[in-house]
Amino acid sequence: MKGRGAHFHFHLCLALLFALFAVGFGMGVKNQSVRCIAAEKRALLDFKEGLTDDYNRLVSWTSKEEECCEWEGVGCDNTTGHVIMLDLGPKFGGSWMPISGEIGTSLLELKHLSHLDLSMNHFEKIPEFIGSLAELTYLNLSYSPLTGFIPHQLGNLSRLLYLDLSNGDFEHSLTSDNLEWLSHLSSLKLLKIRHASFKKATNWLQVIQSHPSLQVLHFDYCNLPEVDRSSLSRFNISNSLTILHLSSSIPLRPSTFPLLLNISQNLVELDLSYNHFLSSIPDTFDNMPSLERINLEQNNFEGGIPQTLGNLCSLKELNLRMTRLSGSLADAVKNLSGCAKDSLESLLLTLNNFNGSLPSFVPFSSLRELDVGYNQLSGHFEDNFGDFSKLSVLTLEENRFTGPLPDLSRLSSLRKLYLKGNRFEGPLPLSIGEISQLVLLDVSYNSLHGVISEAHLSNLAKLQRLSISFNSLSFHPSSDWIPPFQLSFIGLASCELGPQFPNWLKKQANFSHLDISNSNISDAIPDWFWNLPSSLKFLNLSFNQISGKVPNIPLEFEYLPVIDLNSNLFYGPIPQFLYNSKVLDLSNNMFSGSLSFLCTTGGWTFLDLSNNLLSGGIPNCWSGMLEINIINLENNNLSGVIPSSMGSLWSLQSLRLRNTSLHGEIPQSLKSCTSLRLLDLGENKLTGIIPPWIGERLENLVVLRLRSNKFHGDIPSSLCKQQFLQVLDLSLNNISGTIPSCINNLTAMAHLESSEATIEFTYNYNDDYDIGDNHFNTITDGTFDDHLLVIWKGLEQEYGKTLGLLRVIDLSCNKLSGEIPREIASLHGLINLNLSRNMLKGSIIKEIGQLKALESFDLSTNNLSGVIPESMSDLSFLSVLDLSNNNLSGKIPLSTQLQSFNATCYAGNPGLCGDPLNKCPGDESPKSPNNDGLGDIDTFG
Repeated sequence: MKGRGAHFHFHLCLALLFALFAVGFGMGVKNQSVRCIAAEKRALLDFKEGLTDDYNRLVSWTSKEEECCEWEGVGCDNTTGHVIMLDLGPKFGGSWMPISGEIGTSLLELKHLSHLDLSMNHFEKIPEFIGSLAELTYLNLSYSPLTGFIPHQLGNLSRLLYLDLSNGDFEHSLTSDNLEWLSHLSSLKLLKIRHASFKKATNWLQVIQSHPSLQVLHFDYCNLPEVDRSSLSRFNISNSLTILHLSSSIPLRPSTFPLLLNISQNLVELDLSYNHFLSSIPDTFDNMPSLERINLEQNNFEGGIPQTLGNLCSLKELNLRMTRLSGSLADAVKNLSGCAKDSLESLLLTLNNFNGSLPSFVPFSSLRELDVGYNQLSGHFEDNFGDFSKLSVLTLEENRFTGPLPDLSRLSSLRKLYLKGNRFEGPLPLSIGEISQLVLLDVSYNSLHGVISEAHLSNLAKLQRLSISFNSLSFHPSSDWIPPFQLSFIGLASCELGPQFPNWLKKQANFSHLDISNSNISDAIPDWFWNLPSSLKFLNLSFNQISGKVPNIPLEFEYLPVIDLNSNLFYGPIPQFLYNSKVLDLSNNMFSGSLSFLCTTGGWTFLDLSNNLLSGGIPNCWSGMLEINIINLENNNLSGVIPSSMGSLWSLQSLRLRNTSLHGEIPQSLKSCTSLRLLDLGENKLTGIIPPWIGERLENLVVLRLRSNKFHGDIPSSLCKQQFLQVLDLSLNNISGTIPSCINNLTAMAHLESSEATIEFTYNYNDDYDIGDNHFNTITDGTFDDHLLVIWKGLEQEYGKTLGLLRVIDLSCNKLSGEIPREIASLHGLINLNLSRNMLKGSIIKEIGQLKALESFDLSTNNLSGVIPESMSDLSFLSVLDLSNNNLSGKIPLSTQLQSFNATCYAGNPGLCGDPLNKCPGDESPKSPNNDGLGDIDTFG
């Protein structure tokens, strides 16, 4: 079987070499006696006339330059002078400089053209006349925004070996109603089509299988219809097809899956990933003895792994990531224990629903990569591998493994070990230090404890990525310890590293990621630390007691990094190099100076400078920060007004300017910030009315906090349009008028169902990560759980992890008048209602008992009258109540809850009576029953 794979690679390489370089036989040596053909030169110039060349790639194509064979992208036969190659595709390593326009018919004059590459340009149509370029062996039109029909005239290219019509995006799609033209390409070895619709070509599978020469086929992101089974009567499984990719070809029907497993006995590579099949994996791999690589990632399979997969004696790579497979992992491994156990090198089962313990993999002697992460595996991690000399990557992360880590020193070839997110406990074994080939070690998010010594790491000279975060580990090497490695990723969050700043970091010059947050460091930061690598992407020193001034040094980074220094003792001005970041969190320090630096950058997605000593106004220069999602400047010594340019921040989700001494009105430009979910302008000196556009335009608001300002006027009825609003705090202002009766339209407060506990915001930043043996540089989405100060049960409390559970209306300390609207009783999810210190009149609405989730209720210091409704007895969760200083009367209803409050909660209502106040007139003391003729006995009151 191995000979069959080598045979395939030889023939494929031969085909591609011929297609790519056949023209080279005439081009390898310059022959000054041969000049380009005049007619072909005119044809090329006519072709150029129809093009738009914004980047002057064809500047050498001029009538003055007689030798057209020297032109950019043109290749001639050195014997005949005929143009045989036209290559306007991108050069390796060059930037993208697309040419657009029409592919002109003048190319028909190039009758000897065998190689045409127009890839990575901006052509929109495949012209029919290309089918008349009879000498073509290589045609590449890929990654242009091609649309329309694939011309059937392509079927005339009987010499064609290589055809690539791949599109780069979903917006542009090719169409073919019938693939009969493909069957006429009798020499074709390789075909790639991406983003195309074949929804009427029901014979597509028959055409592929019966093709006499096709070896490599990629139909990715193509719309493929249900197969016409009547066309399959002459199936020929001895065809030449060796590589078949049908990735993301939705809606590829589950009924087609078994047919694809009977397509060719010569198939070496099968990729059906990202098709979302809703079926089990067919147990019919018997007719594919040559298969070496199978990729079924991202499908919706049922059940487990079929046994015939284990009978594929040439199988090397099996990718079943994210396929919803379930059952015992031991059973799945047993089904793979046929002859495949001797050849299998890579087994990828991550993000499935396998359960049970980790079975023995000792029989799989060729295994190099095993990934069973993100399943439901449990039990102890025993010696499951024996003397595995080939295993290079082992991924067990995000399962439920428990117990101590075993001795893995016998895995002598192990390069990457992922054990993150389990329940491993005990110390990190010293034997880890004997795995000298380790490049990556990740044991973060476990319950490991104890000391990591220099001996754990001193033999790991190849280590590049170390993550031991979120355990109970301590690491205190000697101050003169020199690590044998240069790390690119250092994850030591929540490890015990202090109190001294770790001196060994001085020798780490190449890291892109450093997280030593919450590591009990209480030391002045050394000057050498700020000589940060230019490759930095992520720096987190937060939640320590690191002190010192951040120096203003000329640092430049290749990427805009995440820089998180929050909750330390840094002081002084913010240095310029910190401005050039994607995420900047300097909150809870003692930074001082002005915010003028905000005008020098524009790349932030997250900015938190809260709780510092910053002063001056907020500069009006936000219009260039179009990517920013989160701004927090609260609790600084600022002044001035809210800058109007903040209205250009269309992606802004959270704006917090609380307690910054701002004055003036809320600028109308903020109505353009339609992504806002949290707006906190509390504790300032803002004036004017509450703008009606807040309700009309900011329709995604979850939190609106305008507490303690100088707003006046009515509560705009447009606020009732806020269907997501969960916290409304307008307290401590000069707001007058009535409470809008439309308040029942605040639908997020009307539901008893619990929402997410947190109010989560997203932002993005540059990062890199590893999956198995692959390393990726990427833009990563970060999440931020916002927090808020809320007056809760009479005290100001900060809510973060549970903020999303709050349903609060606080309109206290204003000049509201009129009656409490009955519609407020529809807000069944309300937890905190505070209408105190207003001028409300009328009675407490009798439907108040419908607010069964209410925990805090304050109507004190109003002009309310009448009785306390009996329905208040139904408020069984009520723990804070204040009805004092009104004109309420009558008897306090009897309930366990209402009688549990102190009398002060009812004080200032002369007409009220009953427990816990004085007894009501007419109430009689309870009497004991007559006992032995002793008469009535008074009880103690």
